Amino acid sequence: MKKIILSTLVLIALSACKKENTRVNETAPSSDSASVANNPEPEKAAYFNPETSPEKVGQILAQNNDTVYVTNFFATWCGPCMREIPHFKDKMQELKNKPVKFTFISLDDKSEWNGAVKKFAEENNLAAHIVLLDGQKLEPNFFKNNFKQWDGGSIPFTHIRKGDKTDETLGMMSEDMLNSKINSFLK
Repeated sequence: MKKIILSTLVLIALSACKKENTRVNETAPSSDSASVANNPEPEKAAYFNPETSPEKVGQILAQNNDTVYVTNFFATWCGPCMREIPHFKDKMQELKNKPVKFTFISLDDKSEWNGAVKKFAEENNLAAHIVLLDGQKLEPNFFKNNFKQWDGGSIPFTHIRKGDKTDETLGMMSEDMLNSKINSFLK
């Protein structure tokens, strides 16, 4: 019962989709580590249903090497999320031959995965970069264990990591802000 109540609260909080911009930098490495498969070119990728577990999300976020990992949490119903996606797509195209990996984690309700999420993925050629996270499976410590700032209360949320350096941005990013943040990791 406790999990059901917590999951419901997380989904309600995410539906608020607040529009905030704040930033946290950290230098301490995360304790989790795993490898993320290279994403194929999105232009020819077909939509698939790559549901991931909260544990796997933790592993994606904990990458600690010379690649820049840009992880964006979004939902198709979130206006600020949809307005910032073109900036990510432009940056992906610009950096397609650089050691930068983009992952978009959909927080849409599971009932929308084969509808709104699939349509969004196909229309934006992002199918190879989207993973699906079922909010019903989130444990109480998910946010505390993976983020310095984000409590799951609003989206979009972007986590950038290279080695031990991380950056967290809560709220919609402008094109200039996104470029500045990613470029700071490429120096």
